[in-house]
Amino acid sequence: MAHPRVLIPMADYGHDPTEVAVPYTAFKEAGFEVQFATEEGKTPECDRKMLKGITQKLLGATRSAVEAYNEMSATPEFKNPLSWSSPDFNLNSYNLVFLPGGHEKGVRQLIDSPIMHKHLATYFPATVKPSSKAVAAVCHGVMVLSETEGEDGKSVIHQCTTTALPARFEQIAFWGTRAILGDYYKTYGAGSENVEQSVRKRLDDPKKQYKNSLRLRPFVVQDQKYNYISARFPGDAQALAEKVVALVQAQGGADQVFLESILRDTLRGQ
Repeated sequence: MAHPRVLIPMADYGHDPTEVAVPYTAFKEAGFEVQFATEEGKTPECDRKMLKGITQKLLGATRSAVEAYNEMSATPEFKNPLSWSSPDFNLNSYNLVFLPGGHEKGVRQLIDSPIMHKHLATYFPATVKPSSKAVAAVCHGVMVLSETEGEDGKSVIHQCTTTALPARFEQIAFWGTRAILGDYYKTYGAGSENVEQSVRKRLDDPKKQYKNSLRLRPFVVQDQKYNYISARFPGDAQALAEKVVALVQAQGGADQVFLESILRDTLRGQ
């Protein structure tokens, strides 16, 4: 029986280590096959401020998350990612596409990528239940989807129930560290709109569809029409991973996706 296949697209630098390593660890423990992809196949690196020094101790990843990141970054799949800009690259054979976040400016490489948008514009509509495909995103990772447009010019998540990094969280982090870190906590620079605004404006009915919580306990949102799950920030990473694992396992579609990919490749070769 084929194992569920997961793809984690990443920018070359800047993702939050907790939002990558904690889900990765959960996926591997569940027996999933995990691959990474960067734009040109370069080995990615997560935000060093979240991993080292005083910023890590005060604002960054926990000790266990740092350990998980160190273990993940030593694996062959992390060291040898696919290239999402390769002509041969596609998402069709994956059961899950997982989009991590991070506020370091380097993550804009993924958020703004027209190539990744093109891949997701094809993949996301195929996650309509009862599909064997799914998408999950956390924090700024939700913006990769909100910025991905279908043929109708609307975001691929325009109908979805979703969450993302709360504006209040982003504002507290920015203003609380501005004197020392400048606009570090504003991915698009001081004065730019926050993640919540960026996502809400792409929804058909943001008052109903955008779900928020300012509590620190884990908060995860699961859409009812699509196999799509979202979360807010690193504190949600473990709960998000558990929900995603349960969703993928419930679909039981690893073999189906595998067979579909073989059939597609066969037809393409005729």
